[in-house]
Amino acid sequence: MLARAPRYIVQRAYNTNVADKQVKAKLRSLLRETAQPVAVVTSLLHPTDKSPNNYHGATLSSFSSIAMDPYPLVAFSLRIPSRMAASLRGALPEPPSDMVVNILSATQASTAVLFSRPDLHPNPFQEVGYILNSEGIPVLEGSLGALSCKLTTPPILLDDPGFSGRAFEKNLELETAEHEVSSSTASTSELFIARVTNIERLALDEVDAHDPRTMPLLYHRRNYSTCSPDNLLDYLKP
Repeated sequence: MLARAPRYIVQRAYNTNVADKQVKAKLRSLLRETAQPVAVVTSLLHPTDKSPNNYHGATLSSFSSIAMDPYPLVAFSLRIPSRMAASLRGALPEPPSDMVVNILSATQASTAVLFSRPDLHPNPFQEVGYILNSEGIPVLEGSLGALSCKLTTPPILLDDPGFSGRAFEKNLELETAEHEVSSSTASTSELFIARVTNIERLALDEVDAHDPRTMPLLYHRRNYSTCSPDNLLDYLKP
């Protein structure tokens, strides 16, 4: 049985947790002022089942392109447990793609809501148009663009990004105390890094550049919005 952790260790873990909460609150406030692109990732809950009942989708709260060379890579995170995270963890190595990342256009705010609230919309694919990529994964119609992607590594658990000192202090009591403090208050997420294997569609290839479907859906100040290049140019005039 482990000896009880010294009080200063528990206090340090508590102080770290309080500081993390303050950073999170300020970061959320900052990001609300920064428009974020909105994407829906689609996959198959069971990779070998290509039936419509097996389609799954989730609105991403974080999505980014992280590299072009030597391979085009994108990344996003998912809170766990989630059915989307489970489906991607169970992806098979053979198919060229495990998922499709649909980058939503200005016309798809309702689509973002559909795939973010499974409690209210348990069957979102019955309410949106879609086609299938070569692996049978849904590609949402009306999106700004859609990327077929393949996971490059297993998902990375973001439970401890290395700031607690565990890599440097091989102290079992410290590790136990910090885990007890953090696990009771913090959510856990997984980071997914994927290689883009194909561009399934681009709105600019299908409609005029002034069509709303060529403008991005953005999340700004807790609401869905978009941008206008013409208005931006007017704003930047001296």
